[in-house]
Amino acid sequence: MSEQASYLFSTRTSHHLAAKIAEHYGQEMGKIIFQEFSDGEFEPVLDQSVRGGRVFLIGSTFPPADNLLEMLLMIDAAKRASAKSITAVLPYYGLARQDRKDQPRAPIGAKLVANLLTAAGATRIMTMDLHADQIQGFFEIPVDHLYASTIFIDYIRSLNLENLTIASPDMGGAKRAKNYASHLGAEVVIAYKERKKANVIEEMFLIGDVEGKNVVLIDDMIDTAGTLCKAAQILKEKGALSVRAMATHGVLSGKAYENIENSMLEEVIVTDTIPVKSDCTSKIKVISCAPLFAEVMKMVHEHQSISSKFII
Repeated sequence: MSEQASYLFSTRTSHHLAAKIAEHYGQEMGKIIFQEFSDGEFEPVLDQSVRGGRVFLIGSTFPPADNLLEMLLMIDAAKRASAKSITAVLPYYGLARQDRKDQPRAPIGAKLVANLLTAAGATRIMTMDLHADQIQGFFEIPVDHLYASTIFIDYIRSLNLENLTIASPDMGGAKRAKNYASHLGAEVVIAYKERKKANVIEEMFLIGDVEGKNVVLIDDMIDTAGTLCKAAQILKEKGALSVRAMATHGVLSGKAYENIENSMLEEVIVTDTIPVKSDCTSKIKVISCAPLFAEVMKMVHEHQSISSKFII
């Protein structure tokens, strides 16, 4: 057991998730004051001593950019308050889709965020289902990369679906789908898509047979839901009995809620890494990732191995 004190703080937009994490962790949230100026500038102030302690700062860095800036300011505050270690708990790692230079003069946003977090003073990163695994290599500090599969696989099993098939909505998620399928003893199919531009699909083709199968689509995030809804339509046209979708991060921008409600998807399961408007459609089900984060945070604090938490 660690004798070092631990402290939990949260950004404003992730407070609901952080409160659940704190409950499972068995500790109250730390006190923090947000001072705001009339021009929109804000200043987070830790309202208690953290000297010599292990600080966990919880906050997903989805847009707007203020969420990332808030996390950076909190890290800086903890560093200047003489915290011994500072773990940035980012259930959703923003800008992760910018993980490589895929066209001339393009930024690598995920690397820039890594640099900013490290420069601010973070000594450890904890996140879940990065858009690209290689983002872990952007850091020179430890990264605990958790997977929602530890939550989703149990849910899929609870459905007791016959002729289960796992599907990936694109080629990039083929490895993820294969890993799910190997744990569930299911087959794998892949939807191959071609885009003209971001969030706009030109064509989609199915690789594999889904006739008479109950299909579960697996992805790391749902943005506009265009890909998932198109994939569900093709799967049903090819004879699938039912189509569900599971994604770690419910970004749900644009017409996502409308697209899901009008789609052939029976249900869409996401975690609460990003706040979800579950009242906009009856098809969305939210499973909390708070118990997983709380358990891993506790294990990190007590210097225990967390390898048992990596199913995929």
